[in-house]
Amino acid sequence: MSQQSMSPLSPRVKAILEEFQASLEQGISKMGALNDEEIHQTELERIFGKRWNYLAHESEIPNKNDYVLRCIGDDTFIVSRGSDGEIRVMLDVCPHRGASICRAEKGSSSHFQCPYHGWTFKNNGDLVGTPSFKDAYSGLDRKEWGLTQAPRMEIFHGFVFVCLDENAPDLKDSLAGIGWYLDMIFSLQDEGMEVLGDPQRFVIKANWKIAAENFSGDDYHLLTLHKSTYEIGVMQIPLRENMKGYHIQAGNGHGVSFSIDLESKDPLFFYYPEEIVKTFNLDNLTEKQLELARGSRVCVGNIFPNISFLMLPLSPDPKTIPPTPLFTWRVWQPKGKDEIEVWNWFMMYKNTSEEFKRASYRAAMSTFGIAGTFELDDAIPWESITKNAKGSFAKKNMNLNLQMGMEGMGVANQVMDWPFPGTAYYPRYEEGNQRHMYRQYLKEMLAED
Repeated sequence: MSQQSMSPLSPRVKAILEEFQASLEQGISKMGALNDEEIHQTELERIFGKRWNYLAHESEIPNKNDYVLRCIGDDTFIVSRGSDGEIRVMLDVCPHRGASICRAEKGSSSHFQCPYHGWTFKNNGDLVGTPSFKDAYSGLDRKEWGLTQAPRMEIFHGFVFVCLDENAPDLKDSLAGIGWYLDMIFSLQDEGMEVLGDPQRFVIKANWKIAAENFSGDDYHLLTLHKSTYEIGVMQIPLRENMKGYHIQAGNGHGVSFSIDLESKDPLFFYYPEEIVKTFNLDNLTEKQLELARGSRVCVGNIFPNISFLMLPLSPDPKTIPPTPLFTWRVWQPKGKDEIEVWNWFMMYKNTSEEFKRASYRAAMSTFGIAGTFELDDAIPWESITKNAKGSFAKKNMNLNLQMGMEGMGVANQVMDWPFPGTAYYPRYEEGNQRHMYRQYLKEMLAED
């Protein structure tokens, strides 16, 4: 899919987006963009068809012939570690008549066979079998009819990313400043991270942009929506103390937020216990990355458009179990204008004890799992926003406020001497990250054909 192949915007969609773009500079977003079928179809082409999308982690397919089935927008892909050990991403569509060939969502197989007419493919995508070949296809050049490979694939610290636009920038350029922060997190240990269990999947009746902007920089909702969870001691950092940190606009629509104490006499490292910190190879970090990691308590961010992550210490049972650091990595997979399928991976550093991994997984499941306290809290307002955005009056007339942190609005100010990548604001009473996300969104949605 190239830049020239984009479908032209309809006059109606163009008018909605241009009005949104104009109002955004005054800190105003438009509710009409949060539940609209025509806008959703445009997003599939102009956002998800052109951006880097996360599909899987190497640790999910550790052995030769392992595979998982994953989606980008409306398209389904096979992420396979071939018989040669190489990872490939292929469209799950038989080139004969267009049927799906992969009938399990994960497994191990050296070949895939289409159930319709039996065309058979190696797990590198090569067509190797066609029933009754001499009678039916003796003149066929099998080399031209293998599975369709994803146009672009790159692996970043074991995370498999795919881009459907051959002309898009490389992953490193696309990640911009947020790549520096992710590199800091993933480089703490030489072996990097691994996935704990299978990714959870569940559906929320919400628009994907609402979830993405929440993780991009909405710390403000912690004070009310999650207040009861904090009050019972799930996290050891008091709510208002947790707001002492930074929002960073990391370029290309990415946003990341840190609760931080750079003046702490003791190294924090997200409150990992000493025995885990001893497994870290701090020589992997630059001097500035080490400075930030040492003082970090909580990190939350969104990789534009729809990949979010969170690292923080939480307790599954505050009365008996101290908070344990966890890492959740999720994709807000759009299934329509008003529905997302959440893909939620829990991860931990590979070279940690099985006991610690179990403790981290339990903390993650009880808080950010499918029935976790935080997860259930978030879904309620997200669904109500999406439902309200469907209203004919609200769609046309409702302006939403994104002005927190703008000049003269609240206590947050830009940090002029911020020593790390991006543009930072302190404290976290601020919505600049959300405005940064939508600014990039509108730029890509309104790009000339």
